[in-house]
Amino acid sequence: METDNYQKLAHHLDKLPGGFAPSDSGVELRLLRRLFTPEEAELAVHLTLDREEAKVIADRAGLGLAEAEQRLSEMARRGLIFSIEPKGGPALYHAVPWVVGIYEFQVNRLDEGFVQDLNEYSSTRSQDSRPQPVPQMRTIPVGRSIEPHLETLPYELAEELVKAQENFAVASCICRRRTEIAGAGCDAPKESCLIFGDWAHYYVRNGQGRYIDQAGVMDILSKADEANLVLQPNNSKDIVFICCCCGCCCGVLAALKRHPRPSERVASPFRAQAEPETCEGCGLCLDRCQMQALTFEDDQVVLNSTRCIGCGLCVSTCPTGSLILVRKPASGQIKVPINMNATWRELSQAWGKRG
Repeated sequence: METDNYQKLAHHLDKLPGGFAPSDSGVELRLLRRLFTPEEAELAVHLTLDREEAKVIADRAGLGLAEAEQRLSEMARRGLIFSIEPKGGPALYHAVPWVVGIYEFQVNRLDEGFVQDLNEYSSTRSQDSRPQPVPQMRTIPVGRSIEPHLETLPYELAEELVKAQENFAVASCICRRRTEIAGAGCDAPKESCLIFGDWAHYYVRNGQGRYIDQAGVMDILSKADEANLVLQPNNSKDIVFICCCCGCCCGVLAALKRHPRPSERVASPFRAQAEPETCEGCGLCLDRCQMQALTFEDDQVVLNSTRCIGCGLCVSTCPTGSLILVRKPASGQIKVPINMNATWRELSQAWGKRG
């Protein structure tokens, strides 16, 4: 019976955006046992992507209200589902995908055994061939790379995205923490995941992050630029997070780097353009690029535009202005939904399933 609960939960998570594909070793069930009790696994399959009160979920699961409220509250506290606690109203709950969601919410629960299971799952899970109309994350350029003449939209600029928010929090990067526990990692800032809106309240309420102000957010973005980190918000116009990602630890960037043409896979409206006649061959940009899109030939930098993800890190470093950002043609841009729920819905609908 216990195993059935975890198998049903694995199937349920696999229907959500991003999926939870089975592995060759079955380690995905071991991961779920680490996180969920059998009773929690049984209840979790009754949550959808819709925000609902505990009594609605309790009725669907055949549980008493008091028992459902206790379980849901505890599951939200441990990052297994999402909760919103409005002032003067009942708590609301909804399911979240494995990624982005449950995995990231475990940032303070990682240990060596957990990381070993995560790495085994990453290396043995089946490849998902289902259509992905939009990715869950996108790339935006660092602020210093934006030239006045470059056409931009507010949701393409980190500073404008931040200004549109009222609640701010910061959390440790789970990717860097994970690689550090595995004995690798890098020197990039650890506390660099920026969280907004209801997600900010959720992170702080459950001990996964801390509140900061808008100035603190801007300071982290500035330090991310200095540390060669790529800015990756969730793929929507109204954001709930911005990740500051390194190419050595971030799973999203690592997957892009393995692809022969990352520019075709990334959700980014820009790409770099090189002007070799003014290049002085200083090579500062080579270390900044996380996609190995830049090489040195005859004392000049050569850009492979098919590898460029439009992060702007090379542009903000070039002392001669020999690298600039240009806008991709409309045909080369990936849709940006209105909010994260809309992104999740598009993914679910594309799979012919609803969370």
